[in-house]
Amino acid sequence: MSKRAKNVTPKDILTGRNARKIRRRRGLSLQTVADLVGVHKSVLSRLETGHRPFTQRGILEDLGVALTCSVADLTGQREMAARDPQTALAVEAIPEVAAALYDSGLNDAPDVPVRPIDELVSAAAKVLALSDDVQLHLAGRDLGALLTELHVHAVAGNGDTKRAALAALVEACIAARALAGTVGHAELAVAAARRGYDAARALERPDLVGFMAMGRTMTLGRIGARYRAITVADRVLAELPPGPVGKDTATAQARGMLHLSAALVSARAGERAAAETHLHEAHDLATRVGERNHMRYHFGPANVFAWELSIAVESGNGIDVVERQTASAIDLSVFRSRDREASVQFDRARAWAQAGGDRDDKVLRALDAADRLAPIRVRSDPIARDIVVDIDRRSKRRSWELDSLKNRLGVA
Repeated sequence: MSKRAKNVTPKDILTGRNARKIRRRRGLSLQTVADLVGVHKSVLSRLETGHRPFTQRGILEDLGVALTCSVADLTGQREMAARDPQTALAVEAIPEVAAALYDSGLNDAPDVPVRPIDELVSAAAKVLALSDDVQLHLAGRDLGALLTELHVHAVAGNGDTKRAALAALVEACIAARALAGTVGHAELAVAAARRGYDAARALERPDLVGFMAMGRTMTLGRIGARYRAITVADRVLAELPPGPVGKDTATAQARGMLHLSAALVSARAGERAAAETHLHEAHDLATRVGERNHMRYHFGPANVFAWELSIAVESGNGIDVVERQTASAIDLSVFRSRDREASVQFDRARAWAQAGGDRDDKVLRALDAADRLAPIRVRSDPIARDIVVDIDRRSKRRSWELDSLKNRLGVA
């Protein structure tokens, strides 16, 4: 057995034991976590067994990210809980994204050096993929510069260059909308959705117009502008063809997503009949086009199934739908998207929470699963915090799952 270092403290031993316990609960191997943290397997082993001290705050924070837990879960000391590093990085990107959107337009843009359009198109596709994977702290890196440079090409470019810039700008705006909306900058999310919508209009691409109308519907609904949200949805739905055109299903996918967003906003407004009508239309389109993923919106039967739960939660009958869906659970791996998987788990938590305390164990499991998939989304959502506060208030016994979520979400 290796010797314990002289500077190892009881706190280090406790932290190591907690790290090993949480790693095993997560079903992760020592090698996997060591790779995620960026240390050798032997180093992590010595940390876990209390033979090496935790002298670097960075290792603690990286270990928390790898294990999807808070530093407080590791140390057992709430006062040592740090802000979520991914969220902090995402928030840092907001000022540059805001400056880019408000300083540039589709008719004029700053006179700044720009990269070749092919390089920017590739960067926009990568940013969209990172957003779908809920890696918003990575998607936000240089997103402001990307938006500005695409605006320059869209204004000054000719022919194919202009069109490529506008299409890539739509992708970048989708990522900007997700970033801003997730970290609480709702009005910037509205602006990003509108700019992407205008770029799609300039391209005269009905598929992109439909997807960006869906984005506008969602962001407007989030700030309470439900009349405008439904108006946008209804206007574009009236323009788009009712179904697939030949072998092209892209516009039909956009129409389906627009129906789903309109259903959700209608449910929030208490208009259940309208919500049911939009949901029915989306289901019909999904049946006709099958599982698709144009622009990483994942439209298809599985996604309609998932949105049905979200709409039911907004209508107040989430518990009925989640119980019915549990019996015929969808395979979340069909999405191949952490964003969609996390959304489903979060909606399950919200639905079980409507049972008024009778399903708290299921709420905690679903919320924990959502947080493990997309911590930046869950920890930035006030609803998640409210759910944990409610469960903690009525809980008659302590549980590791509850305490861990309290730590991760910063619930005192």
